[in-house]
Amino acid sequence: MVHSVRVTVSRGPVIESEHTVHAVVSDADGPVTVHGDPDRPVIARSAIKSIQAVPLLRTGAAEAFDCSDEEIALACSSHSGEPAHVEAVAAWLERLDLGPEALECGPDLPIDADARAAVHRAGGGPEALFNCCSGKHAGFLTVARHLGFDPAGYIRPDHPVQRLVTEAIESFTGHSVAGQTPGRDGCAIPTFAIPIRRLARGMARLVRPDGLDAETTAAAERLVAAPQGRQFWVAGTGRHEVHLGELVAEPLVVKAGAEGVFMAAVPSLGVGVALKVADGASRAAEVGISAVLADLGLVDPGAVSAPVKNKSGTVVGAVEAVRP
Repeated sequence: MVHSVRVTVSRGPVIESEHTVHAVVSDADGPVTVHGDPDRPVIARSAIKSIQAVPLLRTGAAEAFDCSDEEIALACSSHSGEPAHVEAVAAWLERLDLGPEALECGPDLPIDADARAAVHRAGGGPEALFNCCSGKHAGFLTVARHLGFDPAGYIRPDHPVQRLVTEAIESFTGHSVAGQTPGRDGCAIPTFAIPIRRLARGMARLVRPDGLDAETTAAAERLVAAPQGRQFWVAGTGRHEVHLGELVAEPLVVKAGAEGVFMAAVPSLGVGVALKVADGASRAAEVGISAVLADLGLVDPGAVSAPVKNKSGTVVGAVEAVRP
C-alpha cells in the first residue's frame, strides 16, 4: 500500500517551506506501508545504532564487562553530553582499563545547551567524551577488549570490530554491502547506503528475530529491552526520542540520525520503521516519525505537529505532516 507524505512549515496562513518524506513500515518479511520510494538508498547514520550494537551483546562482551542496561542504551545512543552521560561513559572506559584517549570518535562539544555552556564557563573545549557517539564507541572498545583485538584503529572498515558490525547490519537488513566503498560517519566509523525498505526490515527483525541463532536472538531481545524507560540515555533532555517515549505507552525502540533519518521498532506489532527526509531536515524527520507512529495507533494524531515560534515565544505557525 503506497501513500505519499510531505511535511510543511507554515507561517500564519502561508506554507513557507515543504519537505519530501520517504518512509517504510515493514515486518520481518517486507514492506507493509510505503511512503515515497522504498528503494531509495539511505545512509542510516546514527539511527541504526541498535543494530550496530548487536556484537556487543552477541559476543558476550557486555556480559563479560557487566554492562548495565543504561550502558547498553548508551551504546545505542547519540547522547547530549550532559554530565550523567559523560560520567557514565568515563566509568565504563575505566572498567575496560582505558581512558578517553582510546575513543576515536573525535572531540566535540555537548549537544545539550546547558552542558555546552558549562564547558565554556569552565574554560574547557571539545572532548571525545562529549561526542554524542562516545557511548557507541565505548561499546566497540568493549568488544575489542573481550575478543582480544587491538583496540587501536577500531573505526577502520577492516578492523575485526567493524567487520562484526557490518555482518550484523547485513544479517538484520538482508542487504549485502559487498563491493560498496563505505563512507565515513561523523564519528569516523564506516557507513553504507542501504535501501530504506531494508533498513525498516532490519528494525523489524530486531523485535522479531525469527530464524536467527540463539546468541543473536538474545542480543536483539536485550537491545530492545534496555532502552525502555531509559530514553534519556539514548538521547538526552528535551530530545525527540525522549518525547516519543513519553507519548507512547508501550515498548518502543526509536532513534534519530543525522540528515533527516529516523528508525524505530514496535515489539507489539512486530514492525520496523525507517524514514528519510529528502533534504535532511531534522524538524521534518521528527514530525514525520510522529506521523508514522500515529498511523500505527501509537501516537495521538493531535500530538504530531510541532509549533513554529518567534523570538518572543509566540506561536506563529506549525510544522505538520500532510497527505493529499
